Amino acid sequence: MKKLFAVLIFCAVVLLAACGEEIEPNMEGEVADFSFTTQANETLSLDDLRGEWWIADFIFTNCTTVCLPMTTNMADLQSKLKEEDLDVQLVSFSVDPDYDSPEVLIEYAKEYDADFSNWSFLTGYDFETIKELSMNSFRSVVEQAAPGDDQVTHGTSFFLVNPDGEIIKRYSGVDNNEMDLIVEDLRLVLN
Repeated sequence: MKKLFAVLIFCAVVLLAACGEEIEPNMEGEVADFSFTTQANETLSLDDLRGEWWIADFIFTNCTTVCLPMTTNMADLQSKLKEEDLDVQLVSFSVDPDYDSPEVLIEYAKEYDADFSNWSFLTGYDFETIKELSMNSFRSVVEQAAPGDDQVTHGTSFFLVNPDGEIIKRYSGVDNNEMDLIVEDLRLVLN
């Protein structure tokens, strides 16, 4: 009888510990209001994302360095989310809106087999607007390309945003191993 009682107590402790799992935030802040143009020439706003968990990043299509692994990792993340049946939106903000028209973004996204049902590529603003959103909301650097260069400097993080529009976690967007961590965290918050 004592063994059965001990087993029951152990199981209860394990069950309660599992139920109490939460992700560990490493950021805090609210996403500033926005309303931008998607690759489909439609509007996506912060209000449209309310009530949804979403992952954001900052890229541009003629990037020759970090955007290649970042977008590959976002595509990998999209596949993992589908496999896990996790309903999450992915949002890639262009930091080169003068070049990245909706038509350019749609062609770029197709190169990565992006599924537009939950992945939006955004443009339709000026450089200062995206710089301000990136730096003030996401605390991520964005700097104009140097004269004679077309390579914008920007951060390489992916950001987890909760349904209230609050940024709660930052991940490396260039480290493919981080995609599994994002999926683990999303499993916790969505289940």
